[in-house]
Amino acid sequence: MQKVSESMQLEYAFMFTLRKVNSINPKGFKQFFNDLPLDPYIKGSYRFRRLSRFIVSENKLSKLPHGYLFQSKEYNPLVGDVKREFAELDDALIELDIFKYMVLAFSDSCKLHPEAEIGVHQIRTTCSPNNLGNPAPEGIHQDGTDFIGIFSVDRENIQGGETHLYAAKKEKPVFNKVLNSGELLLVNDHEFYHFTTPIKPQTDAQGTRDVFVLTSPSLLCD
Repeated sequence: MQKVSESMQLEYAFMFTLRKVNSINPKGFKQFFNDLPLDPYIKGSYRFRRLSRFIVSENKLSKLPHGYLFQSKEYNPLVGDVKREFAELDDALIELDIFKYMVLAFSDSCKLHPEAEIGVHQIRTTCSPNNLGNPAPEGIHQDGTDFIGIFSVDRENIQGGETHLYAAKKEKPVFNKVLNSGELLLVNDHEFYHFTTPIKPQTDAQGTRDVFVLTSPSLLCD
């Protein structure tokens, strides 16, 4: 991880933070990543995805009606201005206590207002000896939301996949780290650009990177 000076830590303290969510055992999520549908909007057949949106009220999690994902080309030059439709999260996943704890950790850490809409994107990126996986095919970018959370579930047989944060696109990153299982990176999307480097397998077998990406607002439209 890049060292950040004490002055920079103070300057960025309320703009991004990394925490370990001790109330969550990420192994409980693993089975729900094995049947993710292929993301049809990305070439290469290496990314798999589901998403749903929620609100948190009085520490209770409520799922909202499903919608389509939409970002403008200003934020996503690759698939911006496209109505992207994905399957919802598995009901059995949503019922897990660890899922609730993850969403609450995001909501509480970002100090979201009551009834704030939260999108939860479940994403698996794969790679093989002949095919790199690209967690951020759109390059260094912002999402066009207020807050972003990246919760690392698992890394299996991969190298790479280092997450970077930038105060500006053409500057050096102010943060760069491989997110380990159980770590949650929280980012103010107005202040930073983010990127994750491609992954490749450590052996001849397939490699996988499993994460949840949380956003508020959700980026889903009716």
